[in-house]
Amino acid sequence: MRRISSHLLSTPHGLEAGKVVTLSGDGMVVDVSEPPHLDREAGVEFFPGVLVPGFFNAHCHLELSYLHGAIAPGGGFAAFARGMRSERRRRIGLTQNEYADFWDAKMWTEGVSAVADICNGDSTFGLKTRSRIKYRNFCELFGLQADPAHAVALRDKAVGMGLEAGVTPHSTYSLNRDAFSASARLSVPDYPLSVHFLESEEEIDLFRRRGPLWDWYTEQGLVPDFLDYGSAAERLVAQVPPEIPVMLVHNCCVTQRDIDIVMEHFTAPVTWVLCPGSNRYISGLKPPVGLLRRNGLRIAVGTDSLASNTTLSMVDAMRLLGDVPLAELLGWGAADIIAPGHTPGLVLLTGADLRTLTLTEAAKAQRII
Repeated sequence: MRRISSHLLSTPHGLEAGKVVTLSGDGMVVDVSEPPHLDREAGVEFFPGVLVPGFFNAHCHLELSYLHGAIAPGGGFAAFARGMRSERRRRIGLTQNEYADFWDAKMWTEGVSAVADICNGDSTFGLKTRSRIKYRNFCELFGLQADPAHAVALRDKAVGMGLEAGVTPHSTYSLNRDAFSASARLSVPDYPLSVHFLESEEEIDLFRRRGPLWDWYTEQGLVPDFLDYGSAAERLVAQVPPEIPVMLVHNCCVTQRDIDIVMEHFTAPVTWVLCPGSNRYISGLKPPVGLLRRNGLRIAVGTDSLASNTTLSMVDAMRLLGDVPLAELLGWGAADIIAPGHTPGLVLLTGADLRTLTLTEAAKAQRII
């Protein structure tokens, strides 16, 4: 048994002081207690900072780690898409797996316990079978000429290797009608779709047949067949049945009308995933955190890929979300809870201002358990 304490503990009830967590040898929480005289307790390891459960990176593309720094920041969404297309072809090679191994290990030491990871290929499957991180793999249909058979074969290979996997559409702007519908039909019970959603103004303009995305498709001779839906939100609810859970990723340009359309449709859980580091890197846009909070929505945090971010640090991502109470923010990033019967891992958050309960520039996380 280990008994561990800190200045504050992140619990389902908020941030609490004076708590001691008792863990079994396999990391399961046996007890969370509040001794009357903590300073007199024998055998308690004290860590200065905030003890939190392991993090859940709700949106990542580990396989793109080799593109770290390859695409210049600040060019906007269409420029980023063009850069992705050219750099993926130019840089792929033996170092791809080395980068993925490095960043998988770094995420673990920085407290990440679980990742919702987007897959367009199988390059990361081997490392995931031996990783200490739990990966949920989303085998992605991408492109106006996407073939669902590729994503199905990828999913089946992952499952055959003992990994969790499902099929997902990339976004409401990058798949034609039949492929998007196919991805919804191929979903399995309780496995959500992970959909890039309203990341940029370019997506909104595409449904109006204008703007950089429209121009890019036109240049390539590609004709989207879904624009008559009128908007990303209307397309989503028209093509995804209400009982399928969804993770909507980015949400920078979400409005109250979009929220109403989505939430009135779905009976299954809807998770609004924010990746502020990626948004800053690509376009400088910020997700409407206040609007999402006022609607009482289920929020999670992700990093996106190193093609569109400088780091896979969850602390860095959460710090960019602005003036959100620290207890709430940590809940958005948590993979589990610190409570008896759970095995959440324990992560030490240092550099937080314990007086104002905010994340400072010096904040960082380090795994303890």
